[in-house]
Amino acid sequence: QVLLVESGGGSVQAGDSLRLSCSASGRIFSMYAMGWFRQAPGKEREFVASISRSGGSTWYADSVKGRFTISRDNAKNTVYLRMNSLKPEDTAVYHCAADFVPTTLTTSPGFWGQGTQVTVSS
Repeated sequence: QVLLVESGGGSVQAGDSLRLSCSASGRIFSMYAMGWFRQAPGKEREFVASISRSGGSTWYADSVKGRFTISRDNAKNTVYLRMNSLKPEDTAVYHCAADFVPTTLTTSPGFWGQGTQVTVSS
């Protein structure tokens, strides 16, 4: 079992940046592949980015590639999502996710955080 708690969301203008953090407690953090998903009002939850256990490999949705960067600090049990050049269409609740299996993480993660709201105005 792992408990995930997100922070860092807020309301910003288009073009601004934010950094989301997700702190994990429970079993050994480095055993989990980690990821970020988002859900906008009236839309299904979508994959944003993921990172391997060691942090050596990352994957991104096409919609955020080149603007968002996922990273992790296994010593701090934390995964980050740096979001640059934010657009109004990035507005959503952002959820942290974890799973032992990287391929499962991108489709149906075993563990979810409660989410943090990001609102981008034009």
